[in-house]
Parts: sequence; structure tokens; C-alpha cells
Amino acid sequence: MRVTATSWALVLSALTGGSDTEVAAWTTTTATTTPIGASSTKTISQKLPTSSSLLVASQDLEETLEARIVEDPSNRSEQQSHTEQEHVPYVIARGDGSTGGGGVPMPRASKDDGLRRPKVNAEMPEGRPSWFRVPAPSLQAESRYNEVKDSLKNLELHTVCEEAQCPNIGECWSGGTGTIMLLGDTCTRGCMFCAVNTDSKPPPPDPFEPFKTAEAVTKWGVDYIVLTSVDRDDIPDGGAQHFAHTVELLKHKKPELLVECLVSDFQGDLRSVETLATSGLDVYAHNVETVERLQKFVRDPRAGYHQSLSTLEHAKKAKPGLYTKTSLMLGLGETKEEVLQTMRDMRAIDVDVVTFGQYLRPTENHLSVVEYIKPEVFDYYRQVGEEMGFKYVASGPMVRSSYKAGEFYLEHMIKTERQAATASSVGSDPI
Repeated sequence: MRVTATSWALVLSALTGGSDTEVAAWTTTTATTTPIGASSTKTISQKLPTSSSLLVASQDLEETLEARIVEDPSNRSEQQSHTEQEHVPYVIARGDGSTGGGGVPMPRASKDDGLRRPKVNAEMPEGRPSWFRVPAPSLQAESRYNEVKDSLKNLELHTVCEEAQCPNIGECWSGGTGTIMLLGDTCTRGCMFCAVNTDSKPPPPDPFEPFKTAEAVTKWGVDYIVLTSVDRDDIPDGGAQHFAHTVELLKHKKPELLVECLVSDFQGDLRSVETLATSGLDVYAHNVETVERLQKFVRDPRAGYHQSLSTLEHAKKAKPGLYTKTSLMLGLGETKEEVLQTMRDMRAIDVDVVTFGQYLRPTENHLSVVEYIKPEVFDYYRQVGEEMGFKYVASGPMVRSSYKAGEFYLEHMIKTERQAATASSVGSDPI
């Protein structure tokens, strides 16, 4: 596609509400014709104002661009025109008010494909089902909930429970544990389902965070802890060594503690995966999040289905016997067969644990819920998962990847299997 400077002026005018005079200075600095591509996208992002008026849903902007852009009609087939429309530059809304990241413009689905896709500002299912009920946090000053909250505050630690607005925070904190989020509270990616803050250049990690984490967890007196983090694409190893130091300190303070690390894909860097996998942790977790077809609509463009699977596969290769775990959100328009195929793909790389939970929209600027999945469907996936050979399947509307009830089961399962392995080894010893 080739777009004239006048065409870009129309686009800018549509986006900013400005007049032709206001954008004239920009158009005069543009070549007579500009092919749409990476370079033109970069130029536009540098020139456009950063006011909140530009933070529009991607599918709305796509419709505006299609209506405004003047195309060069020469040497174009109908198929070429359709393909090029999918590569029109766009500005995308983020739930926290910042720009960048998160999905791509919604392509026009063929009328007969029968597949659903999530969108921002789409119509939500009417009402919230009755099965969405969670315990409220305790209001008593001496409760375990407040004890956990105070210890996190005093040590300046973050939790995914708060940052991602997890609905189970009352249950988990009242049980004396939380999921600590390392590497700060600001993510370098912008997935369209997540409420965590985003920025291309977050503050550097706190070098004392591993020590603070070990101190907090030891005080809680738990036997199983989950560590997670934001994506830190600005750090060469993605924060893998920071995680490894934290695990080593935890194991030093309490050797019997079971540690699960729910981490990013490290941009597919298998060296970073290996750094963490061999650090002494017990469960290596990374979330695939959704089925393959919906990846580009739900996750940041830097994430990917096969990239995620490759990290889970390499973790087990780097440390044989290491448990691997992943999670999927349901209710984003996926089909039953797509979910089952994802489960087959997970078993093909020997993933041990999978969890399924209902996607809930954190704000109106995030993807709308396509469907509320019924409890019996979650139970169906649990049964199928167990038949496929997963060692543990947690499946339910309020289940999350780091979830207290699941941690209890994993703790029991890991300890039982290790005790059995030790007994078998002693029994086979000829001495």
C-alpha cells in the first residue's frame, strides 16, 4: 500500500481532531508517497501527540483508517487490498492509561467461520453468574490477612494479588500466604487482559529484593511459596538471575520450603530458562494464557504460543525431574477443540500441571468477556486433563495460576512422590 502525504494528514486530523492547517507542518516533512511499514509506523508514533484522546481501541481506529486512507489503485488485486488492510498502523489502548503493546487490530472474520474473538468495548454477557463468590478479606486487626499485608508493606514488596486485582486475595492472605512479584510492579509489555502497570523503561530492580523476600516468606511460616514477576524485556536476561538468587536465599533459610516460580518467556532466551531451572526451585511455571488462535489478540506481540511452549520444554530438559506448570484463561472465544488441542500440545512436552480459570475483565479498557464458562465445563476439562496424564489439573471459574488450594495439593503431591522415590532408591540399594 502507498499513502500520500495528504492521506496521512487526513489520518492525523481524524485522530487529533485538528484542522488541515494544524497538520500541514507535518505533511510538508513527509515524502510525496510513503509506503506503510515499520519505518512509517515509527515516524507516526514519534509525531503523534501523546494525549489521552489518542488512546482508542484498536478495532475502532482500524475502521477510521480504512475510511480515511487514500489508496494507490494501480497494480492492485482484491486479495492484495485485503491483506494490506491488516497492516495499517494503529494506536492501542492500555487499561492503565499508557500506550503500547497488547494485541493487534481485529481482522474482519469471514461470515461463515463461526469463531469468536475478544474485543475491547465489546458487549459483555448479561449479568455475572451466581457461581462467582469468594471470601471477603478479614477486617480484624489481628487477622492473618493484615499480618501478610503489613509484612509486605514494611519490606516494600509487591504481590500479583494486588497488582493484578486477583479476586482470591481474601482467601489466600487470610491463609497466611501471598504470591510475591519480583522485579518491581511495572511491566515492559502490554497484554490486553492484564491490569499491571506498563512502561518501556521501568525503574531498575531492587538489588535487596531477594533478601527482603526471603525474610518475609520465613516470617509467614509457609511450606510452599509462589514467586512471579512482570516481564522485564529491558534486562538482558529478563531477570532470570534475580529470580535464581531469590530461590537460593529461600532454600538457604528454609531447605524444606517448596518454591514455584511463575515467570515470563524471557523472550525465548533458553539460557535464561536454564539459569532459573537449575537454581533449586521445585516448580517452573509459565502461562500460555490462551489457545493458539487467540494469542495475537490477547497477549503482547512479543509473546507467542510456540515461544511459550519452548520455554516449558527446555526447563524440563535443563533439569530432569523438575515439575512444569502452565495456565489458560477461558471465556475469550476459544472452542472446546482448541482447548483440547492446547492440552495435547502441553502433554507432548510433558507439562505436569495445568490450571483453567475464567477470564474476568479488570477494567472497561481491557478485553471484554466473550462468555462465562459453566462449572460443568471446567469439570469436563479437569477430567479430560487427568485422563491425558497431567499430574494435577485445577479447573474452575475462580481458579488462578497461583492459587492457595492448588498449592496445598501440589505440596502434598511433590512431597509424596519424592518420599516414594527415596524409599525406592533405598530399597534397591544392595548394601
